[in-house]
Amino acid sequence: MNESEVIRMNHKIYETLDYHKIIRMMSEHAVTELGREHVLSLKPETTYERVAERLKETKEGLDILRIKGGLPLPKLADIRPALKRLEMDANLNGLEIAQIGKVLYTTSETVRFFEELKDNEHDFPAVFAWGDKLVVLPAVSGEIRQAVDEDGRVQDEASLALQQIRRQMRRSEMTIREELEKIVRGKQARYLSDTLITIRNDRYVIPAKSEYRSMFGGIVHDQSASGQTVYVEPKQVVELNNRLKQLQSEERQEIERILSELSAAIAPHVSEIRHNAYVLSQLDVINTKALFGKQIGGVIPSLSEENHVSLRQARHPLLDRELAVANDLTIGKDYQAIVITGPNTGGKTITLKTLGLLQLMGQAGIPVTVAEDSVLGVFGNIFADIGDEQSIEQNLSTFSSHMTNIVSILEEVDDTSLVLFDELGAGTDPQEGAALAIAILDEVGSRNAYVMATTHYPELKVYGYNRPFTTNASMEFDVDTLSPTYRLLIGVPGRSNAFEISQRLGLSTTIITQAKQLIDGESHDLNDMISDLESSKKQAEEEASHLHLAVEESETLLAELKNAVGYLKQEREKELEKAKEAANELIEEARREAEMIVSDIREKQKRVGEMQVKEHEFIEMHAQLDDLRHEQKQLKKNKILQKAKKEQQLKVGDDVKVESFGQRGTIIGKQKEGLWEVQMGIIKMALPESDLTKLAPEKETRSSIVTIKDSDGKVGRRKVENQLDLRGKRYDDAMHELENYLDEAILSGYSQVIIVHGKGTGALRTGVNEFLRSYRGIKSFGLAPQNQGGSGATVVEFK
Repeated sequence: MNESEVIRMNHKIYETLDYHKIIRMMSEHAVTELGREHVLSLKPETTYERVAERLKETKEGLDILRIKGGLPLPKLADIRPALKRLEMDANLNGLEIAQIGKVLYTTSETVRFFEELKDNEHDFPAVFAWGDKLVVLPAVSGEIRQAVDEDGRVQDEASLALQQIRRQMRRSEMTIREELEKIVRGKQARYLSDTLITIRNDRYVIPAKSEYRSMFGGIVHDQSASGQTVYVEPKQVVELNNRLKQLQSEERQEIERILSELSAAIAPHVSEIRHNAYVLSQLDVINTKALFGKQIGGVIPSLSEENHVSLRQARHPLLDRELAVANDLTIGKDYQAIVITGPNTGGKTITLKTLGLLQLMGQAGIPVTVAEDSVLGVFGNIFADIGDEQSIEQNLSTFSSHMTNIVSILEEVDDTSLVLFDELGAGTDPQEGAALAIAILDEVGSRNAYVMATTHYPELKVYGYNRPFTTNASMEFDVDTLSPTYRLLIGVPGRSNAFEISQRLGLSTTIITQAKQLIDGESHDLNDMISDLESSKKQAEEEASHLHLAVEESETLLAELKNAVGYLKQEREKELEKAKEAANELIEEARREAEMIVSDIREKQKRVGEMQVKEHEFIEMHAQLDDLRHEQKQLKKNKILQKAKKEQQLKVGDDVKVESFGQRGTIIGKQKEGLWEVQMGIIKMALPESDLTKLAPEKETRSSIVTIKDSDGKVGRRKVENQLDLRGKRYDDAMHELENYLDEAILSGYSQVIIVHGKGTGALRTGVNEFLRSYRGIKSFGLAPQNQGGSGATVVEFK
């Protein structure tokens, strides 16, 4: 896809979300003129492939910055005008040729840098792809470097003729200075206004007093402003100056010839040089993004084709990172619309801008200020109606200005759009404004667009509950400090804190009570519901934090266990090797003894002619061979070892540990030799004997008989299990039954019981946890293991 085919976002969004400020800040890191131009014109990409490509380039740029300190790019001027002149058959001046030479030298150095990275086995395919496009021109580059220095001055070594001319010029200047030094330091010095040698009209002169100008003969070239000093070229140096002028003219002609030859040498390679300058500018853009990312503490997030945006610990890049409050911003997976309600000055607008700006930056391949595990989407367009855009020229009201902007947004929005509305429906009658806000949100939702909107209308607090793929959110407010915390609470609508704030500021309780009575019941119930939601969310966050710590501890323990297992395996291998060595030694010794016995037999058989081998001698030698196996026989006779081996043999009904799963199971059948059928909970599996370790039988679930008295004083007996199931029961009934059960469980002597409350909405679990906190006989409680119900059950331990 070429540049003309790329779909670009509406330009207005760049100003609205301060994207242009990010670009200007980033451009300060560019070192090439063309690279800075590209950075300033950098726009977000709108296709997944192009965004992924840009992010990959920047990630590799960050890695190169970390490993090598960045790409070795010097300051490079824009050589496009000079190349254009070459195409018009014009000759270049020294500075233009020097700038082209610097581009060619940088090209060679960059290629050499990439080869070094490859030799060190660093793999940066996206950046290397740019490097592969560079064309090295060593002959032209060497010719330029020999003839012209970095400032564009043609060097003496450019040609033999130039070298000779400049040598003669230096000699002429030296001769002229010697002649003038005789005057300055001789008897005629009293006719001078100053004892120095200077230059006027490219000729060496001396400053003489005006009344003595005729004392030196020669030519007067200039005079001072007061007229008291004239600058005289004495007659004795006129010819010398003439000779110097002639040499200077020859020098200019030779320089022009050299520059003409250099221009002719460069001209055939204009397209390659222009291409090199472009590639170097793109590498400069990559390096600039990396340097800017380091400056703001940005990272390269993952990319979602489904636009499941999840920005973890996102903060606005233009705010001080030490002061900015980071928030988790998620949209696209579980919901495509977020409605942030609540009072002003809580950070709603900056939250909108953070989401939009980070998306723009990410789609332009710029590092974003989020946590490492964040995910970006790819939007075809981002629209925003933020801030007071009242048009004085058109004499529009604030409401009319916002509505005009919203109308233009609705004309273009589609299912690839991200729309940001700030104070939607504001600036008009509250009832009509709320109705319009709901209708606009419904229209955007009908087009499957992604939307985040802020509002202070209470009617929209219910919107997130009534619309699919929509959720409420609010900005947290600390009533104790009477200030916002700027933390975003997803799933919790905003509520007014007017009563709490007024009470803390000293307003009469009577007035507050009367005010509460004046608001309708639905509003009061809604605020209570929001308050409960906030409490539940905080509790859930605390539990999640505890679980996170528990998981980290478990992972640490698992790592330690894995290390220990690895160590034990190594030690076992060492011991096996030692045992093998010892066994080999025993076998070798036995072999040697057997060979000696056999050799003895053979020797005796050789003497058969002389003397018959007696039968008892064969019996004795056979016994010697049997003695070599004595140790093995002893092992077979060892009853203790045989009993231990027999006890470890598996059979149907045995409890075993399945090593590969770390779970307990029961053998329910044997399929074939070495293969057993094992029941693990509700799962049956055929497992090899090597994967099973025999366990002692598990104690059966205990139940007790408790003697109780009813309300009439009659004595009865009741069986109490070590587990109580509250699922499906009303809250009040469940709490009553829980209290009775705990009393009976303690009387039964249980040290631990399980309360099954299910997962559901979490209300029953919350109620159970609150009751357990207040029950005196409990030592501790917590969520059950996964094989006993997990988060759907609570294990209680009594004192």
